[in-house]
Amino acid sequence: MTAQIRDFSFRLDAKSGKAVLLVHGLTGAPGEMKFLARRLYKRGLSVAAPLLAGHGLDEAHLLRTDWRAWRDSLRKTLEDLQADHDEVYVAGICVGGGLGLALAAEEPRIKAAAVYSMTYRYDGWNMQRWYSPVAPLVEPFAGLPLIRRLSFEEPYPYGLKDERLRDGMTATQGSVIPGALDRLPLGAMAEMYRLARHLDQVGGEIRIPTLLVHARDDDMAHPRNSERLRKALGGPTELHLLDDCYHMIHVDLQRDHVADLTADFFGAPPMEARSPRLVREASGA
Repeated sequence: MTAQIRDFSFRLDAKSGKAVLLVHGLTGAPGEMKFLARRLYKRGLSVAAPLLAGHGLDEAHLLRTDWRAWRDSLRKTLEDLQADHDEVYVAGICVGGGLGLALAAEEPRIKAAAVYSMTYRYDGWNMQRWYSPVAPLVEPFAGLPLIRRLSFEEPYPYGLKDERLRDGMTATQGSVIPGALDRLPLGAMAEMYRLARHLDQVGGEIRIPTLLVHARDDDMAHPRNSERLRKALGGPTELHLLDDCYHMIHVDLQRDHVADLTADFFGAPPMEARSPRLVREASGA
């Protein structure tokens, strides 16, 4: 019997004319975007978070896709948002942020983008302990048939400085988000590198305003990754470095600040200007 992929996608409509396409990370799932989504919705922005192609099932299913398939799986949600909103933006974490920019390079109606914890390479302080020493040996061969199936588990502290969330990840062997995978196949990592090279090549043609947010103490990807992306892009950029979180900045200790930076960048009205009904709904009241 073939396993079925559940639809983990979600959408919240704020009726403001502005919408944000939210893109989860590599091996992640839409549920990881819910903290961010609720805050943006509270600020009056509609939000939609689709499941990327190849995700939501297992490593074998993921390995049957590439970064272009991941990008293209965002198009239907983008079209739906564009059909009933005046302005559409895109925001994503890590590889999801890169995919959002790759989509924006081909979809001129996207008004602006936000990229959290951009990752060209896994070179954060925690990766220096075990991955960085072998990276030169692994990366050139990650896409080869026999090697691409090898996988590794994301190491503790799982990109989280928030001890409560971190303990939850430990209790569930690294995954608390429905549909997320707890291991990264090397073949999928090779696709991340291909996406990164693509962004270097087309970055000068991406002229929309772009918000870059990165933790100074990112355990997975050093802030130099966002600096590299900033130099590659052809449009205006803002780079914000955070002081109290690790890689998963959209769910970690400064998640509300990340959401408010994003809402401000996308021109959302201030919190006090929002309808009391929207505030109650976003708070789960």
